[in-house]
Amino acid sequence: MPAFVALNNQAHKYLKIDSSKIEAQGAHERMVPVVLSEFLKLVVHYPIVLTKNAETGRFVCMALLGFEQQENLFWQNNQWQGIYTPLNILRQPFFIGQENENTIICIDSESPCMSKTEGELLFTEQGEDTEFLRNVKTMLAELIHGETQTLIFIQTLLELKLLMPMSLDITFANQQEQRVQGLYTIDEEKLNALNSEAISALHKKNYLQPIYTMLASLGQIYALIQKKNERIANV
Repeated sequence: MPAFVALNNQAHKYLKIDSSKIEAQGAHERMVPVVLSEFLKLVVHYPIVLTKNAETGRFVCMALLGFEQQENLFWQNNQWQGIYTPLNILRQPFFIGQENENTIICIDSESPCMSKTEGELLFTEQGEDTEFLRNVKTMLAELIHGETQTLIFIQTLLELKLLMPMSLDITFANQQEQRVQGLYTIDEEKLNALNSEAISALHKKNYLQPIYTMLASLGQIYALIQKKNERIANV
């Protein structure tokens, strides 16, 4: 179980992060939350879909990594197979927390990425941030800003009734059949039926690009099926 503690330049002065173990934290993730600023990078590999948060019922943008629970088809031979790794994987083992209404950086003290001997130091001898930690903070800032931005984007899609459920009925090379449910995407028919005023409003908000990027990304489902077929063949 994760054990989050506030990052501190004294308590964690000599702590190191073994970056070779970061991507492995996503080895069993079927989906990972993503933000708008990532879409153009994600589309080279991942289907970008929406699903509902089981606890809140709110829609979340996700990159689809596999078809079954705990299946990440991008994790092969103990490596992440992809040009781009989603930010919510790369930011491990760091998280954002709240303390007295202030935003703080936390670290998972149980993470296997943490080390006293191998990896990147977080602080200098003077207690200042190292370049590695500065890069982590930049990544976390992009996620914080991106989450707010993405929530507003999703709300706009809901207001325009542009979301539709998608059901994937897949037959793999070994004739194994699988139905994947609980995913949503853009309703292209309703998008095309929007009036010029609604289209203009989406354009002004810079939402047309992520909308069409999401639609284009669905073609990556075929590449994901191929990855699954290759995994089945190698079992």
